[in-house]
Amino acid sequence: MWRKISLLLIFCCAIFFSCSQLKEYPDRQSRTFEQEVIYHIFQRSFFDSNGDLHGDLNGIRSKLDYLEELGVNTILITPLYLSPFYHNYFPDDFFKIDPSYGSAEDYLELVDALHQRGMKLIMDMEIHYVTSEHEWFKDSFQNPQSPYSDYIIYNGPNNTNPESIIFNLDTVETWDGKQVIATTVDMYSQGVIDYHHQLFKYWVDPNGDGDFNDGVDGFRIDHMVDDLDWKNIRTDLLQKFWKPLFDELRAVNPHLLIIGEQGEWDFGIKYFEKGDVDLIFSFQLRNAFIKFDKNDIISMADSTYRLRPEGKSEIIFIENHDLSRFATIVSSNPLMLKVGAALNILFKGVPSIYYGQELGMTGEFKKYGNTASNDIPRREAFEWYRTIKGPGMALWYKDTGPWWDETQLKDNDGISLSEQKSDPSSLWNFYKTLLAIRRSNSAIQTGDYIAVKNDNQNILSFLRWDESQYILVVINLHEKPVSIQLDLGNLPDTVLDKTITDLITNKEIALEKMDKSNWMTELKGYEVGVYRLK
Repeated sequence: MWRKISLLLIFCCAIFFSCSQLKEYPDRQSRTFEQEVIYHIFQRSFFDSNGDLHGDLNGIRSKLDYLEELGVNTILITPLYLSPFYHNYFPDDFFKIDPSYGSAEDYLELVDALHQRGMKLIMDMEIHYVTSEHEWFKDSFQNPQSPYSDYIIYNGPNNTNPESIIFNLDTVETWDGKQVIATTVDMYSQGVIDYHHQLFKYWVDPNGDGDFNDGVDGFRIDHMVDDLDWKNIRTDLLQKFWKPLFDELRAVNPHLLIIGEQGEWDFGIKYFEKGDVDLIFSFQLRNAFIKFDKNDIISMADSTYRLRPEGKSEIIFIENHDLSRFATIVSSNPLMLKVGAALNILFKGVPSIYYGQELGMTGEFKKYGNTASNDIPRREAFEWYRTIKGPGMALWYKDTGPWWDETQLKDNDGISLSEQKSDPSSLWNFYKTLLAIRRSNSAIQTGDYIAVKNDNQNILSFLRWDESQYILVVINLHEKPVSIQLDLGNLPDTVLDKTITDLITNKEIALEKMDKSNWMTELKGYEVGVYRLK
C-alpha cells in the first residue's frame, strides 16, 4: 500500500512543484474565519468544460470570474475521489480523482487559479465507508490473513459479514442502476489512522515543501460523529480519531480551516470541545430561518452564540446538498427569497451559499427507491442560460430516469444567470448587493450580534457592531407592510447623531434630534433594511 502511495505522491509532487514555484500569491491566510464567504459547489452539476455533460474541475476554474463578481472568496467542493456514486461520497480509492472531474494536473491548476486570486479551497471528506471495489475490502473479505483485515469492521467469522453503512444499508443503487456494496471502515484500526493522516497531509502540502499554495485551505468533515452511526461499536471518535488528526494537520499548516458537519444536526458543542473543529453548521438557526418566525430566530441565535466557545464560529446557511432548496420551501416567492438571502448573509458567522441558491433554483428529495438518485432533484445543473441548452450545462443525469423526467429546469422561467444578471431587481443582484455590503463593512463580517427590541411580532431587528461601526438590520418576515418602533436606547450617544446610511440603496438619511428609545421606520412586505448608524 505505501509503495503505491509513495509513487503517486512522487508523480503528483513533480506536477505541483513545476507549476507552483516562483509565483506570488495574495495573502489569504491572514483572514479570520468570519471574513470568509463560502460558495458550496456540487461540482458534477456546476459547469462542464469538455462536453461530456459532467461538471468538472476545469469548469469551476473557468467560472472563477463569476464567483468573484458575486462576492465569494472561498469555495467548498464535494469529494473528488474515485467512486461509483455520482456524489463521490463512498470511494473505490481515496487518492484517485474521479476522471469525470479531470486529472491531478487539472486539480492543481484550479488550486493555483484560486490562490492567485486570494481565494480559498475547502475539500469535503467522507472517510467512514468504502465500496466493495476498494483495495481494503477486496483483499480482506473472507481473508483474515489480509494486511487490511482490521481496516474493515467485520461481524462474522473469517471476515464474512462486513458492517453495514449508515441507515443499515448493505447495498445502494447508483444513478445508472448499478447495485454497489458499501461497508464501514474501522476507525480504531491503527492502519486506518496512519493512512488518513498521510492522506489529509498530502492534500494540505502535496510536495511536502512547506509552501501551501499548492494545497487545500481546509476540510469539511462529512457526517462527523462521536459514536459511529450511533451503533455503539466505535465510540469516542472525536478524541480518539479526529482531534489527533486535526492536531497533526495544524502542526503542518496552522492556518487550516476545519469544518465539522455534526452528524446529529444539533448545536454541536461537543464537536468544538472534544473534536476541536473551527466551525460547525448552524442547523438550528437554519431551521428557524425557514419558519419565518421572529421569536424562534431570536431564541436560536441567542442559544447559538451563547454556547459557542471563544475562537470558534458557525456556518450560516439556508440550503445545502442534503436539504430542500430554500426556493422550494417558500414556493419561489421572490420577496421571501430575498429575506432568506439577508438571513444567510447578515447574521454572525460564516455564510455559505449553495450553488444556484443565488438564482432561486428549486428542488427537494424524491423517493425513487433505495437509490442515491433520490437527491438528484436538489443537485441539478446550475442554470447558466435562459434555456437549459447551452455550452457547459452539466446535464450528466439527462435521460437516465424519473429524476430527469421530473426536472425542475425550465426554459424562460426567470431562474437563470442570463435572465437575472441584467435585471437590477433580481435575486442574483440582491445577493451581490448584500455580499458587497458584507465585504465593505467590518461589523457585518466579524462584529458582534444582539437582537433589538421592536413592537411588532413579525419584525426581526438586530444590531451588528464592532469598535468602528454600528449596523442595524431590520427584516419584515410577513407580507404586510408595517410601521414599527425600535428601541435603540442602549446605543452610545454618538450613534444616530445626524445621519444614517441605507446600505441597500446607498442613500444618506438625515435625522432630526430624536428619541432613540422610540425610533420609527416603515417596511414593505418582506422588505429588508440595512442601515449604517455610525
